[in-house]
Formats: sequence, C-alpha cells, structure tokens
Amino acid sequence: MSWTQPYDPIGPRVWSNFGVNPWANSGSDLHLHLDLSGPGSIRAALVRALRDAVRTGRLTPGTRLPPSRSFAADLGLARNTVAAAYAELVAEGWLTARQGAGTRVARRAAVPPRAYPPAAAPRPELLRLATAIDVSAFPRTAWIAATRRALTAAPSEAFGYGDSRGRPELRHALADYLARARGVRTDPERIVICSGFAGGLALLARVLKASGARRAAVESYGLAPHRDLFTAAGLRTLPLPVDEYGARTDELSAAPDVRAALLTPAHQYPTGVTLHPDRRAAVIDWARTTTGIVLEDDYDGEFRYDRQPVGALQGLAPDHVVYLGTSSKSLTPALRLAWMALPGHLLDKVLDAKGPMERHCSALDQLTLAEFITSGAYDRHVRAMRLRYRRRRDLLVAALAPLTRRVPHIRLTGIAAGLHLVLRLPPGTERPLVHAMADDPQGRHLPLGVLRDFHHGPAGHTPGPADGAVVVGYGAPPEHAFTAALDALCRTLDALTGTGRA
Repeated sequence: MSWTQPYDPIGPRVWSNFGVNPWANSGSDLHLHLDLSGPGSIRAALVRALRDAVRTGRLTPGTRLPPSRSFAADLGLARNTVAAAYAELVAEGWLTARQGAGTRVARRAAVPPRAYPPAAAPRPELLRLATAIDVSAFPRTAWIAATRRALTAAPSEAFGYGDSRGRPELRHALADYLARARGVRTDPERIVICSGFAGGLALLARVLKASGARRAAVESYGLAPHRDLFTAAGLRTLPLPVDEYGARTDELSAAPDVRAALLTPAHQYPTGVTLHPDRRAAVIDWARTTTGIVLEDDYDGEFRYDRQPVGALQGLAPDHVVYLGTSSKSLTPALRLAWMALPGHLLDKVLDAKGPMERHCSALDQLTLAEFITSGAYDRHVRAMRLRYRRRRDLLVAALAPLTRRVPHIRLTGIAAGLHLVLRLPPGTERPLVHAMADDPQGRHLPLGVLRDFHHGPAGHTPGPADGAVVVGYGAPPEHAFTAALDALCRTLDALTGTGRA
C-alpha cells in the first residue's frame, strides 16, 4: 500500500492527530491513529502514544510493530527517535524485541479492561416489570402495510439526515394525536423525537445541569435507572413522598435549589395512584413561581379502564411542563421511539444537547409510525390492547378475590389503569412470593417485584404499610399463557398463606 503524507505546515506533531499510518504486519496493513501532541519531546510523545495504544487494547499482545526505519518514514521522524522510543518501551516491559522476530507487543503487557466505579445493578425483576407488555400482540400485518405506504409516499430527502427534531410527518401526527387523546397543547415545531424515554430524559438532565440546576425532584417510588440519569448528569435527587394522593408536590416549595421535578401524574409508577387535583395545581404553581420545569412521564396514560383518562398535566402549563411519551407500552419497546413536547425556551437547548452523536433516530421507523397514526391504525391498536389488558386485569382481580376475602391482610390497590397493580400481603410473604414466581426460565409467570425495592428516600416516606406489598404486572406473558400464569400465582399464594383454595 502506498500513500503520500499531506502537507502540514505545523509539523508531524499535529499531523499525527489526523493521519492514518499503514504498518506492514504479516502481509497486511495495520492502521493506527497516534496523537503525538502534548508536552515534552517528540520521542516522549511517541512513547506515550504507543504505551496508551497498548494499555487501551488498540495494540493487542503479540502484535508486530513495523521496523523503526519504515515507521519513522511514515511518521516523518528520524529513525533514531523511533528506535529510542522502542528501546524505552522494551525496557519498561511493554514491548519485546528479538533478532529475526522484530518488535512486538509483550504478552505480559495485556491489561484488563478499565474498571469503572461499580453502579448499583437494578434488580432484574423490577426491570422486567417496567417493560412487561404482551409483545406477541404487536400488529405485524398492519405495521408492514404502514411501512409500505410510508416508504412509497416518502420524499427522497427523507432518506438523508434531516431535521434533528425528527421527521416532520411524525411530529405533525403526534401533535394532532396528543392534543386529541391526551390534552397536550403543543405544535409540531416543539416536538423532538428521541431514542427511547431514557434517551430523552438523559438529554433533559444534561440541559438542566448546563442551565445551572443542582437538584431534581423525583417521586420516592420509581425506577432507579431514571434517577441514575440525573446522577450521571451531575444532579442530586430529592425524593418526594408518595401517598394515596400521589407525590407530595407541596414539598417542592421548601426546596429552593430544586429546578425540575420528574412525575408520573396520570398513573404513578409503581404505586398506581393518580396525582390529586390539588397536587397537580401545587406543582404548576411551583413551576410558575420558581421558573422550574416539570418533566411529565406519561408512560401508560392511554390505558385507563374504570373512568375517562386523566388528561396530561402539560395541558395546564405548556410553558412549564415537558411532556414525555413513548411507544414502548402502546406498541413495543423494540421500536425505540419516544417524544418530548417542549416549552419553547428549551427547544434550542435540547437540540444542542443532542449533538452530532444523538441527533437522529431511524427515519424509516418515524415515517412508519407517522403513517400508522394518521391512518387510524394506532387508535385501533390501542383500543384493542386496552380491551385486552382490562380483561386481564379483571381476570387477575377475580382470581385473587377468594384470597382477599379469606385473608384480611390481602388487598389490591392501583387497579384503575395501566399494566400493573399492587398486591398487599401479610408481612414477610412478599419476598418468598417474588422468588418463587421468578423461578421460571421460560417467562410464563406474571412479573412481580417487591414494592419496597422501588423506594428511594427516608423510610418514613412509604405510602402506608409497605411491608408485604408486591407489584404485579399483567401485561405479560402472552395471551395463551396468561390463565396458567394466574393459576401459578394463586397456588403459590395459597401455599405461602396456608389458607388453601376455596
């Protein structure tokens, strides 16, 4: 392979940041980018660059380096400089040199992967609960038809990079749908498409930190990975107590350094309660008074069974609430599409935070979802899934009714909406139940999680007696396995409570 070094008026120190150096190795070319900038001599910079290449695994043990003469010619350096660098690394043990075998990366130079600070691993059963939907119900035929129509009608520019906010077809479709179905007040220009809910929340956390925020409020019951996104952005979290009326938003006024609050007002996760109207008003008043931002996670607002859906909080104050929605519950987590309806003053900041590495989601998926919504297929699918999940909820409540009558401690809460409910049990039986039902490698059981494991903050902030409370998801398993899953749950509960089935 031949090549010509580009003209560089500054010299090889700077050029080496951008050049590609082909090294002959066993008849093939080895390409490696080296940064020869930094303090000290050019020999010291070369030693440092080669050492880092070995340490990070870009040069693996046993790799043969090019002869010093050809390597020096490639880099535009004196041969003595490269030979001296090789000798120093041989002396340090990073390289080996033998007559006839050339210079190679030492076998003992293998370095284990970089050890990052350990993070608290989320309990797998809690994550399974959070994503528990009937994935077998994904509307494949309707989705394929929507894809065909969308691609046929798409303009050629749709297959380029496009607007970092997302495809205009999807933003227009969402603006209309969210206004009609969730009471969201926005326009297509203020909607930003992102790769999943977590991706959108991470962007917002970075924007908040860059704007000078130090703390964000979260509900005292929720998903740890969502709290971790704030921590990763450099924000501390303030847990808001949750009771039968939802999050205690009145406590925000006592925390002057809190600039944002993440809430699930329509259906608190995981307790299942709805934010009381007085507390909805309190958080809006807080946002208007302090110029704070409410982050509204509307993860399953479309699935309400016993009354009309609770409208989005965003409709009360579009300039102070970021509405976050996702296709993960209504369609499938595999689609990896979410959306934010932003206040106008946050739009440019969020787009800047996306940057070149997070700028675009799949345009093809966006076009298909837009067609799926505008054609009415999305409404039909949501309606069908609402009926399916309500039937599952009713079957679960009916199956547990005999136990609730026989055992005073057993009762159900949070059953009005969503894909889960809270089962309160005699204290001490919650973990044995979760462990027993988790022993199912084929995923045929209902996903369960101990309510207390979702808690974040002082123990006194628990919503009533948390001992014995278990979160039960009924979105999974698939339809054909649901009845057997109910039977397994009831049998296990009978055995743990010692009551026997009626």
